[in-house]
Amino acid sequence: MLTLPYRTLMHYKRWATNGLNAVIAENLDRLAADERVLVLRLLDHIQAVDEIFSHNLEARPHGYQAPRSAEIPSFDTLAGKARSTADWYADYADALRPEKVDEVIAFSFANGEPARMTRGEMLLHVAMHAAGHRGQVALLLQKNGIQPYPDRITDFLAAEDAGAQRQVNAEVTP
Repeated sequence: MLTLPYRTLMHYKRWATNGLNAVIAENLDRLAADERVLVLRLLDHIQAVDEIFSHNLEARPHGYQAPRSAEIPSFDTLAGKARSTADWYADYADALRPEKVDEVIAFSFANGEPARMTRGEMLLHVAMHAAGHRGQVALLLQKNGIQPYPDRITDFLAAEDAGAQRQVNAEVTP
């Protein structure tokens, strides 16, 4: 199995996560207290699941009893963890060898239920899981007149192409 789609997904996930967090950082105080809590709960849940599955990919116990923190961390803490975890996933996907994509790994969910997934399925899960919850956060932002980050994969691919073109132009310019 090729690894390119997984690399693209993990780089896209990092780009979308960092973009959303930049919008939230500038606008969190514009949300009512109950909606701030919802945004933080969603971000914490995304982070917990990302951490659980990064541990699963490394065949290490994750230590979570639920797919969320016992207490909601601050936005700054969540954003910092999200940056670090997103970097980990991008690096992991970049290093993933094709013969490992379909390797099945046994693990336990946070509730203790045993499960088995391939490495590729785990990467797809964290990408799709986060995308769904980013959509929920985007709706809360829109409800409050805040433009969410344009996190469509087509936007990511266009940004990547533009960045690559800028790099080529810089290399050609004497």
